[in-house]
Amino acid sequence: MTGQFLYRRRDLLLAAAATAMAGNPASAGVETPRIGFIQAGSRQENQSLLDAFRDQLSALGWTDGGNIAVLDRWPEESTERLPGIAKELIGSGVALLVTVGTPATLAAKRASATVPIVLVGVDDPVALGVVESLARPRGNATGLSLTSSEMIAARLQLLQELVPRLHRLAVIVRKDPGLEQKLQDIRSNTERIGIQVLMLEATTGTALELAFARLRVERCEAVYVASGPLGPVKRARIIVLAAESGLPAIYSFRVFPVDGGLISFGADYGDLMRRAAGCVDKILKGAKPADLPIEPPTKFDLAVNLKTAGALGLTIPPAILARADEVIE
Repeated sequence: MTGQFLYRRRDLLLAAAATAMAGNPASAGVETPRIGFIQAGSRQENQSLLDAFRDQLSALGWTDGGNIAVLDRWPEESTERLPGIAKELIGSGVALLVTVGTPATLAAKRASATVPIVLVGVDDPVALGVVESLARPRGNATGLSLTSSEMIAARLQLLQELVPRLHRLAVIVRKDPGLEQKLQDIRSNTERIGIQVLMLEATTGTALELAFARLRVERCEAVYVASGPLGPVKRARIIVLAAESGLPAIYSFRVFPVDGGLISFGADYGDLMRRAAGCVDKILKGAKPADLPIEPPTKFDLAVNLKTAGALGLTIPPAILARADEVIE
């Protein structure tokens, strides 16, 4: 009986050790999975999003520097560096890539058709050719989309609340991938509620100046900035031009009102990053990106800058303030 007991105890100890090693690949002599993380801009500007991603990974049992390694790469304002960054990470043997934004996602997709990609905040990944369909991506990418027609409708409703007799709207865009679908959604929504739209493409600083000059001549009553978040310099210039025009402007990213713009409504990026960690968890545990549906945003962020409203001589309706997630004074 004593020998039998010892064998059983040994078996239990071996099973416990095997379980511990499975939870910590490094301790088992297995190479720690490396996660490539690519986002346009700088780490300093986006640290809170990277932290949200890492924190959720940790909550799911994946500790950066422990049983996984997150390799984050930032091209600053030089988006032309993204293809090289994607190739470098893939060449280093990452288990998968997390790509935030359309440019980073396209760079990763063009660099590999096999390395799993978790995309975050991408406008219409089907139209971009990144996936075959939202329900069944069928390739090496899955993740979280950004813009939806419902979000565009919500921004237009906010502008109507700010300008009750809004009739003519200027839409500022740049030549981003997936632009046509976004413009189609804006046109269909504005036609439905009887608003005339002046589409103005501004890909350079000079074109941006000309766009704002034209919208004043065309007697537009509000501005919808459909591109962003842009870099700090371009973002600051748009905010200044919007202030000089004397017109209320709405943006898709919270960083605009934080930097002095009037109002923004968009996806809660912190929530997107936490959900991206969930996708990473599933893939590390054996799921295939091809079988994981692309998911839309489910949490949104409304930010209002009261100081900017005051400078415009605009009173923000109480109904908007009551809904706002952040009021900047």
